[in-house]
Amino acid sequence: MLQWIIIGGGIQGLTVATFLLKKNKTTINQLRIIDPNPKPLENWKRCTSTISMPYLRSPSVHHLDNEPFSLQAFSKKEHKYQPNTDFYGKYKRPSLHMFNDHCDHLIDDLDIQQAYVHSNVSNVEKSNGYWKVYLQNGKVFQTEKVVIAIGISDQLHLPEWASRLKEESSKSLYHVFDKELPPFEKMGRPFVVVGGGITATHLAIKLATLFPGEVTMLKRHPFRVHDFDSNPEWLGPKMRQPFIKIKDYENRRKAIKSARHKGSIPSELRNRISHLVRTKKLTIKDGNVNDFLIQHNDVQLLLENGETIIGSSILLATGFEQGLPGKEWLEPVIKQEKLPCAKCGYPIVNNMLEWAPNLYVSGALAELEVGPIARNISGARVAANIISSI
Repeated sequence: MLQWIIIGGGIQGLTVATFLLKKNKTTINQLRIIDPNPKPLENWKRCTSTISMPYLRSPSVHHLDNEPFSLQAFSKKEHKYQPNTDFYGKYKRPSLHMFNDHCDHLIDDLDIQQAYVHSNVSNVEKSNGYWKVYLQNGKVFQTEKVVIAIGISDQLHLPEWASRLKEESSKSLYHVFDKELPPFEKMGRPFVVVGGGITATHLAIKLATLFPGEVTMLKRHPFRVHDFDSNPEWLGPKMRQPFIKIKDYENRRKAIKSARHKGSIPSELRNRISHLVRTKKLTIKDGNVNDFLIQHNDVQLLLENGETIIGSSILLATGFEQGLPGKEWLEPVIKQEKLPCAKCGYPIVNNMLEWAPNLYVSGALAELEVGPIARNISGARVAANIISSI
């Protein structure tokens, strides 16, 4: 019998695990973390490495550890990081490599690998007052408490035209977070990056640096420049308290949508990409794809405004589908355990993020309670703090 099972070994799940262990709410022997990736944070590291993200968007106090200034203390202790290069701007946003080193330090320090189970979940059910978690590898765990901390990163969004192009010419189009993405050096050129948000911008900068003059960025809207992807006031009670007082969950969903700066980028990325355009290393076009033509090794993207963009490799940075994460196994559990959901399909939980007795959620699944920051590192910390205070 275990005390805790956390479903999800990404940022959300590991933050919950760290808080539980550091606050002595459990021991590593009484904890299991289940994830389909072979190692903790593997999906996070793969995605951020693919786009060569130099700095996190989050400030330095947002990380996996329960002590807010843990990352800053770590940077001083290691003596290999420089305050002027490993922290960026007034919010001291950490460099990706230092953030990842800090994560690895916590994973080693807490012996997380001992509790990590590489498998997919197939079912969760209540049995004799406890929870049983069934895995696709045939194992079954029994536990007192479960935290579902899964995200939407496996639900890649492809526009309708892109789905058709993928079927007709699978080697011409990829989503940047596709697990089967080939090395960029082995792809045909020129490149077209489709998207206007932070992922597309990082990707366009990387490709234009590697292959100057051979990259076009196609976006549907002007750049939306914001430091963060929602107002920093959501981190505290000023915005969260009125949000929690909203009783109608459709109105909560509307509040979340209006609070998010969807497809936005911080100002320094806008400056970097403007420099690449000025030096003719990158071309930027605005418009919507209406259709496409395949000609030999190239694809012609036909825009609604009549323009045409030609590329050999089309790379989508178009985000993720916003439906319920993990729905293949989670929807049967919702039905079987009669778990309450809002019209959008997401969990209705109490103020302790409890969906059913001793069944908790973090990340995207907690956003109707935590608010628009739920999917971010800051939201992971809010959820972990709540769950670890039980």
